[in-house]
Amino acid sequence: MQKLISQTNALENNWVLVEDTDSSLPAGNILVPAAYWLENQPALSERGNVGIWFAGDADLTEYLELSSDLPIIAINFPAFANGRGYSQARLIKERSGFKGELRAMGDVLLDQLFFMKRCGFDTYLLSEGLSSEKALEFFTTFSDPYQLANDLPSPLFRRKTV
Repeated sequence: MQKLISQTNALENNWVLVEDTDSSLPAGNILVPAAYWLENQPALSERGNVGIWFAGDADLTEYLELSSDLPIIAINFPAFANGRGYSQARLIKERSGFKGELRAMGDVLLDQLFFMKRCGFDTYLLSEGLSSEKALEFFTTFSDPYQLANDLPSPLFRRKTV
């Protein structure tokens, strides 16, 4: 079973991922494909417990203005070598001003966690078989990153005083 973590502890995953929208949607908190949400937004908004998920190669243009009302957005990493989800996270957090939970899912490995955090992810659905206790150690991989990012808006040379 996949484990869900934040940057500080293990969490209970109370969102059901819906991949097949041809059948009826399950009760409770659901994550539906972004395209399905866009097509059925009025009905899903009334339900109130709906978040969306994006494929790693999705075009976010038509979603950026609409995403602020969602409680959660998940981005799927189809393979560890596919880094498009990092850019998507920055766009969602920085251009749309999204304040809800941003979740990384799919092929989420331990050595990616620190960098995912820097791009704005809040929670991480780890790849099957990974330890949540071990994963939490990876958020402190580097003590003071050089580059600016979502979590530190200034580069190191602007933060350091002589």
